[in-house]
Amino acid sequence: MSLGTLSFSTFKPVAVLVILLTVLGAGCAGYKLGPTTAKPAGSQTVQVNPFQNKTLEPRLSEYVTASLRNTLQQDGTYRLDSGSEGDIVVNGVITAFNRSELTFQPSDIRTVRDYYLSMTAQITAVERSTGKTILSRPVFARTSIRVGADLTSAERQAIPILAETLARNATSVLTEGTW
Repeated sequence: MSLGTLSFSTFKPVAVLVILLTVLGAGCAGYKLGPTTAKPAGSQTVQVNPFQNKTLEPRLSEYVTASLRNTLQQDGTYRLDSGSEGDIVVNGVITAFNRSELTFQPSDIRTVRDYYLSMTAQITAVERSTGKTILSRPVFARTSIRVGADLTSAERQAIPILAETLARNATSVLTEGTW
């Protein structure tokens, strides 16, 4: 068989394989294995102080502080310091807690069926040794709730989820952010 008698169908599997490998290789080009900071994972400790709650919603501080500690511990970039000797000290102020309408009952457009709950916290991270502020920015979280017979119970069940979401967002900023 000469080169002149080969058809495109002969090269089709090879062409598909080359295209597939090119696409997969390009998709992983920005991925970095391991910690995204210059220091190795677990080499620094972080101390998370209790958050201040500047909203009218009670008990948000406890949920957010506990969730942030758990999320940082699971992430593994920093070791959690339960005392007061962390290399990085994280403080936070919960500045906003809002409820807004998402959907209404089909038969009654004034009765809300679903709400968005949102929370904003100002996160500050300071290096203990130098006193340098390495991070100071607001972090936002939002979740939705379905109102059943009792709005208060629905909110009470959703607040831990909202706190977890805020903690994941804050952890992402602390561990992967560009300071």
